[in-house]
Amino acid sequence: MKKILYVTLALCLLLTSCGTPKYTRSSQYAKMFEEKPVTLLIMPPINNSSTVEAKELLYTSISRPLAEAGYYVISPLMAMDILKAESAYDAELFVEAPLDKFAKYFGADAVVFSEIKTWTKSVIGSGISTNIRYFIRSTKTGDIIFDRTCNLFLDLAYTTNSNEGWAGLLVNLAASVIKTAVTEPIEAARAANYYIFQDIPYGKFHPEYQMDMDYEAAEKDISTTVKR
Repeated sequence: MKKILYVTLALCLLLTSCGTPKYTRSSQYAKMFEEKPVTLLIMPPINNSSTVEAKELLYTSISRPLAEAGYYVISPLMAMDILKAESAYDAELFVEAPLDKFAKYFGADAVVFSEIKTWTKSVIGSGISTNIRYFIRSTKTGDIIFDRTCNLFLDLAYTTNSNEGWAGLLVNLAASVIKTAVTEPIEAARAANYYIFQDIPYGKFHPEYQMDMDYEAAEKDISTTVKR
C-alpha cells in the first residue's frame, strides 16, 4: 500500500512540475501588467558596434512585432523628424533622464530603447552575429518595465554532405561566403526583434489582452541560432 502511495505522489509531483512553466509573463514582466502601456515610442538605437548601418536597420524593424502584439506604435519615420527637430535624436541622452516630455508631445505611455552591442558578419562567410539589449521605460514613473538581451546568430552556412570530400567542402564554403555577402542585414534585425518580443505581454489592441498572464515566458536573456 505504501509503495502505491509513493508512486502516486511521485506521479503527481512529476505532472505538476511538467505542467507549471519555469517563467510566466506575469512573473517576468510584472511591471508591464501593472502599467498597461498602450502607446509606445521607439527611440533610435544606441549603436556601440562598428557596423554603422545597424542603427537604421534595427530602428526601421522594431515596430512591427510590437504592433502585432497589440500596441499602438508611433510611426518611427514621423517620430524621427520630430526628434531631430527637437535635438532629441540621440537616445543616449534619455536612457536615465525623465521621459515626461515624450508623454506630453507624443502621448507615449512608454519609450522603447535598444542598444546594439555587437553586429558582425563572419569573415569566413558563415553568418551574422548580433547582440542587442532592448528595454522599455515608463514615461510616468521612469521605471524599466521590460528588459531583455538577445544574442542571435543568423546561420548562413550551406550544409555540407560528408560524401562530397574536400572539393565539396570548398564549394560549400565559397557558397556560404557569397550567401553572407548578399544577405540583407535587415534579416538579422528582424530575427532579433522577433525573438525578443515573442512573449511580451499583449497590448490593448490584441484579442488576448490581459488574458496571457500565465502564458509561458522565455528567460530574460536569450541566445539562439536562426538558420536561413
